[in-house]
Amino acid sequence: MIKLIRIAEGINTTLGQLYIDNLFQCYILEDKIRDEKIPGETAIPAGTYQLGLNKLAGMNAKYQSRYSSMHKGMVEIRGIPNFSLVFFHIGNYHTDTRGCPLTGSYYQLINGDYRVLHSADAYRRVYPLLAKAAAAGSSLVVE
Repeated sequence: MIKLIRIAEGINTTLGQLYIDNLFQCYILEDKIRDEKIPGETAIPAGTYQLGLNKLAGMNAKYQSRYSSMHKGMVEIRGIPNFSLVFFHIGNYHTDTRGCPLTGSYYQLINGDYRVLHSADAYRRVYPLLAKAAAAGSSLVVE
């Protein structure tokens, strides 16, 4: 079971925790939760979504080069209404998300917004687990 639990909101940010098989894996940074979607500035709505591996999107080549020893495709969250090409990826600020969840080892609250730190380290830890789950057809529950 893969679960993203939102724990706090900032002015433009949403902070969450990612659990796989009930074990905490990393923090997740998203854009603000909104009732109406603003492209590139809205968190994923609560719900259950299918995970998959996307090997065609533009980010794939960049991540293949950077993480070649483990990369099997971008872990995509599929079936989100009004969203497409939503991937787990690295970044520190809500301006890096573009509607996608960012991985982080730690977080900070600065001037009313959250940011995640050591994003690449968290990604390296969680990617193999997410990729395996995606290949097995697992779902992500967003609360």
